[in-house]
Amino acid sequence: MGSRRNANVIVVGAGVVGCSIAFHLARAGAAVRVFDKGGICAGMSARSGALVRMHYTFRPEAELARRSLDYFQNWAEIVGGRCGFVTTGFAVVVDEHNAERLRANVAMLQSVGVDTRIVTADELKRIEPAAYVEDVALAAVEPESGYADPIATTESLADAACRHGAEFVLNTAIAQIVNRGGGAAGVVDSGGHTHEADAVCVVAGPWTDTLLAPLGVKIGIRAERAQIAFFRRPPPLKHSVYIDTIAGSYFRPHGDDLTLAGLGGWKPEPDADPDQFRESNDDDFVAAVRKRLAKRIPSLADAPYAHGHAGIYDVSPDSRAVMGAISDVAGLFVAAGFSGTGFKTAPAVGASMAEMILDGRSATVDLAPFGFERILSGRLIESPNEYVMGAGFGHKL
Repeated sequence: MGSRRNANVIVVGAGVVGCSIAFHLARAGAAVRVFDKGGICAGMSARSGALVRMHYTFRPEAELARRSLDYFQNWAEIVGGRCGFVTTGFAVVVDEHNAERLRANVAMLQSVGVDTRIVTADELKRIEPAAYVEDVALAAVEPESGYADPIATTESLADAACRHGAEFVLNTAIAQIVNRGGGAAGVVDSGGHTHEADAVCVVAGPWTDTLLAPLGVKIGIRAERAQIAFFRRPPPLKHSVYIDTIAGSYFRPHGDDLTLAGLGGWKPEPDADPDQFRESNDDDFVAAVRKRLAKRIPSLADAPYAHGHAGIYDVSPDSRAVMGAISDVAGLFVAAGFSGTGFKTAPAVGASMAEMILDGRSATVDLAPFGFERILSGRLIESPNEYVMGAGFGHKL
């Protein structure tokens, strides 16, 4: 499109990434309309674990997370409103099988400006007195990281987009993308109404492939049901955000008296139907996640279950997001397949996608490594120091 700051852009999807893209587009001067079959933050964004951490094994993702932390720390000034960011510190723990990978990844993270360092098990124990560390070879800590409120984050991005002139068309499903002369020229909603645009950005999570299919485009996204549970925690007990590659869990504090915990992967399930799935926790999931949580924080072994829920991850073939232009369809862009890691990078993703749509390239973070071409060619992303995750963790870091 060249540099067209006054372009008319339609964004399909009002989750945290879609709202971030809309905010950055509108702030840059584009005319933006956001469509969603539900409301703002009606899908997985509201069910996110909402961890804010920067530890990735793939450098471009680490860059997105690093740039996004600036937003979370300065939300009121950059976006406006509140995102509920709480600084708790973060730790990823590994056993001896992953120790060298951790060293390499921390060096990479430091090279992109992440405030992180390696600590021994004894050092971790001093930082985290409640933690069991006898099986820990090394840990990487991030003192600036923490968690946020996923609903407040998404809604404040939407509010900011509206202040800059964006329009939200909610409870309106999109039936198809208009393909005119080999280019995306708008969308047709479920009522048969056509909405013209210079560009269309599909940010529809597990529904993305369905919208792209009539254009001959397929990412290969799987819909995967994922659960998190909240447990009662005595207020005197404190802990950081954790990714436990040994026990195969992740967890974080939630306020003063709850701990949120989840499993990257658990037991095999058929691909989920994102329009109809069990939204509550399975009883055996609650028992399994509590057991893994207690391996790291033993005093939570009998923590009472408070509540929990399930959502749907949109999982790409290599568990990395697909972002950028669809080269065979002019004016068509996509940001999907985040595989459960979209929340923490959403601010920088929004900035980078807006740049790509309006200027033809992303300057905040180069999104080229996430391009759709890798799916077509089969050259999927492989991190050089990906961890071997314990207990069937499921997802990559």
